[in-house]
Amino acid sequence: MDQTVLFILLIFAASFLLTMLALRDIILKEFGSTKAKLIWHFIAIVPLIGWLVYLIFGFKKGRRKPI
Repeated sequence: MDQTVLFILLIFAASFLLTMLALRDIILKEFGSTKAKLIWHFIAIVPLIGWLVYLIFGFKKGRRKPI
């Protein structure tokens, strides 16, 4: 394989992993309303940048649910 293809696959794999981690974090947190939680889900699944937007703006907004 060409190195460019491998680099692109690596970027997409990393983005996919970070998106899954963001979605897991959203599921485990309480955002005050179902609407807010749903909005963060939709933001996080935007390809390549959704996880970054969530990390910058939404990560500290929610709080962990008590176990």
